[in-house]
Amino acid sequence: MGTDAGLIAEVIVDVPAKATDRPYDYRIPTELFTEVQIGSRVKVPFGPQKRIGYVVNIKERPAAGRLKSIQEVMDFAPPLTPELVQLGFFMANEYLCRTITALQSMIPAVLKGTYQKVVRLHPEAGRKEETLLSLSAKSLLVHLREQGECAWEDALRFAGVDASLLRQLSEEKWVVLEERVGDRVTKQKVIFVRPKKPEELANAAASLSARAVRQKEVLRFFEKRPQEIALPDLLSELGVARSTVKTLVEAGFLEWEERELYRDPFAHRQFERTAPLPLTPEQYQAFASIVAPIRERCFRSILLHGVTGSGKTEIYLQAIAEVMQQGREAIVLVPEISLTPQMVDRFKSRFGDLVAVLHSGLSGGERYDEWRKIRLGKVKVAIGARSAIFAPFQNVGLIIIDEEHESSYKQEENPKYHARDVALWRAQHHGAALVLGSATPAVETVVSAQQGWHEWVQLKERVKGRPFPQMEIVDMREELRKGNRTMFSERLKEELLSCVNRGEQAVLFLNRRGFSTFVMCRECGEALVCPHCDISLTYHQTNRTVRCHYCGFAQRMPGACPHCQSKHIRHFGTGTQRVEEELARRFPGLRVIRMDVDTTSRKGAHERLLNAFGSGKADVLLGTQMIAKGLDFPQVTLVGVIAADSMLHLPDFRAAERTFQLLTQVSGRAGRHEKPGRVIIQTYSADHYSIERAVEHDSDGFYRQESIIRKQHGYPPFYGLFTLLLSHPDRVSLMRQGQEMARFLGKNLPKRTRLLGPVPAPIPRLKDRYRLQMLIKYPPLDEVTAEKCKICLRELEMRIDDGDLRFSIDRDGIVWERSFHENGHS
Repeated sequence: MGTDAGLIAEVIVDVPAKATDRPYDYRIPTELFTEVQIGSRVKVPFGPQKRIGYVVNIKERPAAGRLKSIQEVMDFAPPLTPELVQLGFFMANEYLCRTITALQSMIPAVLKGTYQKVVRLHPEAGRKEETLLSLSAKSLLVHLREQGECAWEDALRFAGVDASLLRQLSEEKWVVLEERVGDRVTKQKVIFVRPKKPEELANAAASLSARAVRQKEVLRFFEKRPQEIALPDLLSELGVARSTVKTLVEAGFLEWEERELYRDPFAHRQFERTAPLPLTPEQYQAFASIVAPIRERCFRSILLHGVTGSGKTEIYLQAIAEVMQQGREAIVLVPEISLTPQMVDRFKSRFGDLVAVLHSGLSGGERYDEWRKIRLGKVKVAIGARSAIFAPFQNVGLIIIDEEHESSYKQEENPKYHARDVALWRAQHHGAALVLGSATPAVETVVSAQQGWHEWVQLKERVKGRPFPQMEIVDMREELRKGNRTMFSERLKEELLSCVNRGEQAVLFLNRRGFSTFVMCRECGEALVCPHCDISLTYHQTNRTVRCHYCGFAQRMPGACPHCQSKHIRHFGTGTQRVEEELARRFPGLRVIRMDVDTTSRKGAHERLLNAFGSGKADVLLGTQMIAKGLDFPQVTLVGVIAADSMLHLPDFRAAERTFQLLTQVSGRAGRHEKPGRVIIQTYSADHYSIERAVEHDSDGFYRQESIIRKQHGYPPFYGLFTLLLSHPDRVSLMRQGQEMARFLGKNLPKRTRLLGPVPAPIPRLKDRYRLQMLIKYPPLDEVTAEKCKICLRELEMRIDDGDLRFSIDRDGIVWERSFHENGHS
């Protein structure tokens, strides 16, 4: 066997097998030298098939043995930057996932669909001289004139036509190269028409025959307004055919040019430009802490711990302006789609078209265009939810994670990353400032700030010295003793009526969607349970159905109990639909807007509902978690929390923390402007420390108490955690394999770890699969132990030989201090 010298690409190939999770060497053909780059998506032969892969390195040294060649470069610009390729390896190691899974997670979903490259005739090709073209190029152009377009693969079948010739023809405006996903064009193109010589239009019209009425009409149109116009607009305005305009172009009277237009999801919106607001002394101190590392171009992590209404967003905006002055870029993460309408307003009004927005509410095409604006350097700020942390910027100066405590920053599918960890890695890579902003930071973030791993900046005052809302606990056990069996306490009813009578607005918060929590027979006590998941079904009043919110199973509400046939079957608990119905019954004429997953699933629904509430079309905004934070309405003076303890008793070590955070955040919606606010918290656990500390605005007391409890029970941030989830359609097989895995781990895990389980998962059966869970706890300061755990878990995964067994690993509590030590922090 001979050897192949020259350029060699290391490629991670998209093969769903543990054994192939490594780079493979491929020769780069001479004609692809200029196209193959680190981060390129390529097609390569792998076994008997062609597979997609990502180029992760390019080597110049010769390799032993005969190598297969890269067959095709799939994109005109690599979808991943070299930095994101490095990040993919970091994520694969930290989160114990395949490298290909990590790389795929960083590119827009629209690029993962059925992918096609198309070659079509350029609009200017008809009036260009072909004499200098090769025979191969001429034969292709003849075919395109007849057919209009052809697939990239078909174009390459013409004798003498290769990728480099096609790119040359594209640069010389003979052909257009277009990327399509499925049957949709992923780039939007528009032809613009203009007069070639405006001063000669009158003579041109006179030279046409009397029968060329429509052609003369087009020329007279351009005589009156010689500016360019989009071809579709011209055709609709004059009612002429495309062929009429084409004839005038070929005659040399007009010229046209095809340009790419970006789909703008905010094209229908007008944003008034805003100027920076004056900062309070406290705000200025926070701003100075953030811009210091930006000006020094060095990495620093800052916890911006600011009470609700303290003006964190204005500090963000002014820090971003500083970054942009340096010619660098900023990434801003917001926790979920509900925050984007008001947040986008603030950013677009300040920075205009230099802002790209990435979130799931956009169409695939819109998301693709926003992502490409970033990739091509046409914008300087990316704002979006969790995945926006992968924005392919190349010179990042600032990363902001707003509401950094939010659980939505944790990805639940592979790779199970936390955006906070990825942001830390990217900020260090770029020498950028990382800002973690929250009124209620995660316990992990507070503890790491106490230990000096973040600079801790606090904003303790609301803007303009506005007072905090008065918070009041109503013990629903007392209400029950007094005979009040409704979901509204007398105190909340009284305050709600008073608020509406004053012409003000209220926000009612409930952490559940649907009409009620569960349906139960009062005769035999059996609840309706999903036949595919061990979870109770939720009743929905609008269509009288019961649904599983995990697998989507739905059926009509039965008239009798399926177990004992009793007619005494009723829905219990409280959901948003049920509260809405109760409000209509008890407060006739009250105008209510309900916001939950059911009412906001359609595109633009969030924005429409919030705009309606903001313009005074409703007295009450009723909703789930999506209304708890980020909203700012001047007329809201009352916040009512219907069931403050609905999250408190979940089997989750963060339940108390999430309750405290939610109550603090939702209370921050009241009294943000001139009028004072009031918060009524209804609960059956009035003496729980998370509720008491939230009412007292005592965050220090809460973090102190929660840290003690976490340390006692061995949870993050005082211990690292690997959660292993096993699932199988057969319960016996699952139990047997779970025990075998536990035995293997017991023998091979390092000494300083603790193995708990296997035990049934919190939801023991989901989508007809039984589930077991194991926990591995390890000391987080001991990175050697963590690495040994990862080696052990990878070996465990390699031992699985049952195709029906699914095995996932979720890592919680990746430590910050290792990264800080690596970057010279004390």
